[in-house]
Order: sequence, then C-alpha cells, then structure tokens
Amino acid sequence: MKSLAEELPPEIASRVHPDWRKNEADYWTNRDALLGQYRNLWVAFADGKVIASGSSPVEVFKAAHLSGLHPFVTLAGREDEPSRMRRVTFPYDTTYPIEPLPVLNVEFRTVSGSPGMMFDRVIPDTGADASALPWPDCQALQLDVSQGTPGRITGVAGSAIVTLGFLVWVWLDGQEYPCRLQADFYNPDRILGRGVLNQLEILFRGPAREVIVNP
Repeated sequence: MKSLAEELPPEIASRVHPDWRKNEADYWTNRDALLGQYRNLWVAFADGKVIASGSSPVEVFKAAHLSGLHPFVTLAGREDEPSRMRRVTFPYDTTYPIEPLPVLNVEFRTVSGSPGMMFDRVIPDTGADASALPWPDCQALQLDVSQGTPGRITGVAGSAIVTLGFLVWVWLDGQEYPCRLQADFYNPDRILGRGVLNQLEILFRGPAREVIVNP
C-alpha cells in the first residue's frame, strides 16, 4: 500500500521520520486483527501495538506525540476518511456589502507552558474537525517535519489532500489547550477547529461584530 507520506510535497516527504513510516506499514500488516477491538476508534500504533486509543482524536494525538515513538495515528476501519476542514469560497455579490468574518488573535505554542507565537486573523470554524495553519506559519513556529504525522484533510467540495499533523498548544483567554494542528501546504487560511473550540465556550455576537471567548 502506498504510504501517505508519498502524497506530501517531495521536499517534505523526504523528511518524514523513518519510524513513522515503519509504524504505518506495521499497522496495515496488523489491521485486520485490530479491527475487532478498535474499529471506529482513534488509535496510535507503534512498536507493533496500539499504544493509545479513544474517541477523541486530540487526546490520542497528544498521547501519540508525547510517546516519542512516532506512531501511526488513524481512525481504525475508516483510515481513508479525511479530517474535514469546512472551507469553501464564494464570489462576492458586489451589490451587497462584504459580510464581516469572525477572527481571533491566537497564540500557538510548540512547548506546553512556554510562550509561543501570536497569529492574527485566525478563523474560529465550528465545521472544522482540526485546526490548520499555512505552511509558512508552521515554518515560523519551527515545527520539525520529522515529528509530523501525515494525514488527510478535505474541504466541503474539494478533494482530500495529505498534510502533516503536529501536537501544539493554543493559549487563549489565559488558558492553554492541546491542539491537533494540520500543516496546510495549499491554503492560506488560519483555522481554529473543534478540537480546540470544544474545550471552551465561544459567543458569536454578530450584530456587535465581536467574538467573546469564555463569556
């Protein structure tokens, strides 16, 4: 079976950690035996076994990355199902004013408890399964490609693309949240998805044109 990593840009694919490639291949060798126990659960597979599993991709992703084993992370039995990034572009009707877009200023951290980088114009997207930053932002964060986990994302009407997933932390309103971040090599939008949004309360005050975090 073709590795997910081979669908990344070549200069990125060459830097994916070899342990991840081995764990991916080993998962597919053992997949049928695993489905009886883990079907429809997120799993992290490394060293020939499942080292973490559960219904929350964020928690499994966190456990996977903290293990240091470069696990293959997937939704067992639904491996080809991409994380959905519900973005779609419509042409403006020039007879109407442009609708305001809710955005946040968000600090992304590569190390828990340590200051990170503040990014503006981050879209709080309740339709996105995971968060995403364009690749230049990920480079600014100095994310290590060899620590990334290849996976798929898709938009509302677009085809699935392969990205790299990273465990980072989001600092927002005086609190820190684990975040499953997708490096997006093709789109410029900064997206804060449900993996983080479901950990806090968000109030969208459309008429006042403001977003309130943990009101």
